[in-house]
Amino acid sequence: MKKPFIALTIGLVLTGCSNAEIINSSAQSVDAAVPIEEKLIDSEVTEQPIKKETPQENTDSIEKKDEVIKVVSNPDDLLVLVNKKNTLPEDYEPSDLVAPNIPFSFEEDIPKRYVRKAAAEALEELFAAAKEEQIELLGASGYRSYSRQEAIFASNVAKKGEKEARRVSAEAGQSEHQTGLAMDVTSKYVGYDLIEEFGETKEGIWLKNNAHKYGFIIRYPKEKEDITGYIYEPWHIRYVGKDVATVIYENGYTFEEYLSQR
Repeated sequence: MKKPFIALTIGLVLTGCSNAEIINSSAQSVDAAVPIEEKLIDSEVTEQPIKKETPQENTDSIEKKDEVIKVVSNPDDLLVLVNKKNTLPEDYEPSDLVAPNIPFSFEEDIPKRYVRKAAAEALEELFAAAKEEQIELLGASGYRSYSRQEAIFASNVAKKGEKEARRVSAEAGQSEHQTGLAMDVTSKYVGYDLIEEFGETKEGIWLKNNAHKYGFIIRYPKEKEDITGYIYEPWHIRYVGKDVATVIYENGYTFEEYLSQR
């Protein structure tokens, strides 16, 4: 199913279920706090859930700049790998997006408040545990559509050039946010921004040491850019389930390294 094309006004800005509701994908609003990748004004594309397909092996591929990029055919798999070599279908939108009952750095009911149900329930547990230890976390950005990511990447290319843009943001289809399994997390101690310094705060340290207990991993760890393809992002957590997350945490793996050893 193709999404309608609309014009986006791009404005560059420097540098995530107990009471959940199904996503209202037509919501349109300007974000109060803008994640590092979301460097433009929100203008969400109206999207409709697509029909789910039976999970299968990655079989389709496209060629780009002498690279072979696989188009994943199992996007609903909780362990789906999405990176520069594995891209999601343009029309993929998870059918079970819900809003987790956690605090956010913005008030609007917009798509980035939503994640898939399994991730939402785990986020609620993680945030509750953090609160018990006087750790104040806030969700900053969850689900992101293909069209939204396309505009973000184009904006970064215009500002930084393609080489640098590819280090700090994903091309459309290559963002984990489109899976509905990722959430960017922030805190008031970094001004609700998504910056590397978050990893040095008590919130960032707690998240790194405890996320796996609730099924999350720090998706882009420090000094692993040669493997993940992206700079260190201590704020970006990805749901993979408790068992997998624990193995990754205890062995210091990236998600790519874990999957290569299965």
